[in-house]
Amino acid sequence: MVWIQGGAFEFGSTAAYDGTTFARDGVVCVVINWRVGADGFLDLGDGNANAGLLDQVAALEWIRDNIAAFGGDPGNVTVFGQSAGAMSIGVLLATPRAEGLFRRAILQSGAAHHAIPTGTARRIAGFLAEKLGVPPTRDAMAAVPTQRLLAAQAELKADLIARPDPQHWGQDAVASLMLWQPTIDGDVIPGRPIDRIAAGSGAAVDLIVGTNAEDWKLFLAITGVLAKVTEEDLAEVRSVDVFSRISAYGLPAEKALREYRSHYPASSPGELLAAVETDWWVRIPVIRLADAHAGAQAASARTYMYEFGWPAPGLGAVHAMEVPFVFDALHKGSRLFGPLLGTDPPQELANTVHSAWISFAATGDPGWPRYNHGSRTTMLFEAEPRLIRDPRAWERDLWRDVR
Repeated sequence: MVWIQGGAFEFGSTAAYDGTTFARDGVVCVVINWRVGADGFLDLGDGNANAGLLDQVAALEWIRDNIAAFGGDPGNVTVFGQSAGAMSIGVLLATPRAEGLFRRAILQSGAAHHAIPTGTARRIAGFLAEKLGVPPTRDAMAAVPTQRLLAAQAELKADLIARPDPQHWGQDAVASLMLWQPTIDGDVIPGRPIDRIAAGSGAAVDLIVGTNAEDWKLFLAITGVLAKVTEEDLAEVRSVDVFSRISAYGLPAEKALREYRSHYPASSPGELLAAVETDWWVRIPVIRLADAHAGAQAASARTYMYEFGWPAPGLGAVHAMEVPFVFDALHKGSRLFGPLLGTDPPQELANTVHSAWISFAATGDPGWPRYNHGSRTTMLFEAEPRLIRDPRAWERDLWRDVR
């Protein structure tokens, strides 16, 4: 099993992820580093875009060639990852150079929608060069001290947040607020990943895909936006910022607000916005990925869906909350979100999730029925896990032809 960590394609490392519990249970667990930010995804039109993604491919090639020496089976590799790590896997499923390097994949709160056109990527590269005061060439960028490069990236991100103009940055960058993403360069990534998967890319790969019930609430909580958003913001009578408007995510504001309010009647305006953002960022892309994969590979590769619903005290089932359960690491302190879990997180649930991931990696079966277009069976991981049928039908309908 090969873990690909998240971090918005901009930060992150392997430091927080300890594979000991997988090794304890008979799995050879590999955790990889890969280049992020401009170092990993700078597109200067010189044929060297997507270095961060190619790092992941290189790691998988190394595993194919060497993992048997560590007791691993190069013919039974499962990649699993969360957030940008899962988004990376969604891209790898559509990347010819990754074909045959893994047999199964688990995508946690990320799918196959985050890859930007070359025009957007090269525009951003030009802005970074201007910020650094150097020509937009690989050699000029390489000569910039690391600390200055990191500072310029942060300055550029601040510029984007202060002026989220799609005409300036490109729609994909503004909608996601992620300047550094895989680039659809026609080579490493030949086309939009979700479209390639629907057409049959990744045909031999079994999938588990899923989200957390309140995924994007985390980011509104830590930035303070959750408490600031009002009904007027959502309805666009006024707005604290452009991303407090429902229409910023492609939905008709009046209809969407009515739908979300009817399904979450006790929620605050900030919580309603969090539900919209959860759907835009991860839930709808994950459903689209499951639909594409199950439709294209119904007779061969298997598709499974989950939703993680155990709520951290005072916070909810937010982004990354499933990770310590996957790693069976509830009591390892703060390295895997320990303080957010409260004083008595359910060990039985960690046993269940961790075991399901291992079972899937070993056999292709996590222990619940496959996802298909008829039943859309989903495993809901709560204190008492249970199966549910088509739990997000109204959201699928609302987001039809959007995202």
